[in-house]
Amino acid sequence: MAKTALVAGVGPGLGESLVRKFAREGCKVGMFARSADYLKTLEDSLKGQGYQALATPTDLTNPGSVANGFQKIRDSLGPIDILIYHAGGARWSGLIDSSEEEFEQAWRVIAYGGYLCAKEAVQDMLAQGSGAILFTGATSGLRGSAGALGFSSAKFALRGMAGSLARELWPKNIHVAHIVIDGWINTKAVQDQFEPSGEEPLLNPDSIAESYWNLVLQEKSAWTLELDLRPYNEDFFT
Repeated sequence: MAKTALVAGVGPGLGESLVRKFAREGCKVGMFARSADYLKTLEDSLKGQGYQALATPTDLTNPGSVANGFQKIRDSLGPIDILIYHAGGARWSGLIDSSEEEFEQAWRVIAYGGYLCAKEAVQDMLAQGSGAILFTGATSGLRGSAGALGFSSAKFALRGMAGSLARELWPKNIHVAHIVIDGWINTKAVQDQFEPSGEEPLLNPDSIAESYWNLVLQEKSAWTLELDLRPYNEDFFT
């Protein structure tokens, strides 16, 4: 039976690559994001290629919206086997320039939303006796970045949550992993930022998605807790 994968925080770039990769591998795919128009376009594209997909506009910071979104996915695609929490939106600002609202919103989107989605998904996984929860992290979750106070703090919290959940859920046959994205992902927006120099090495979102899928395939005697991905850069080895 096809597994149901839910990607929370879908947008152009890695989010879309994850959805398309898991659909190609035979999964039924649910999608959460706030942009209804973008999600509907992606859903139509996937269905046009013969995949089972459902776009559900969801406010990841709202418990009721998250619960409602999960129920729609269950009703249409079945219980959740795989959760990928990929939401990461936050305004980059330091202590002086940030507001209380911006700091709290970063935490709500990145950490609190991850908690809400994991809480919902794990109900299905415990009932089925297996599952996978993958959290998208960042370099800022390992060492704080200047001018990214809210984002760094929230990513630190997400990493801590992943480690705690791994110790709680691995014995119950639920693989929890944290993926550190150490670099810029190759999207149109990033290309516009770094071109025409082309000096910044970029991560291919489709290649990252392959790594996520490989985590799902791992046998439990050798599960990965944290995976660190970065683009090849000659300076790193000199």
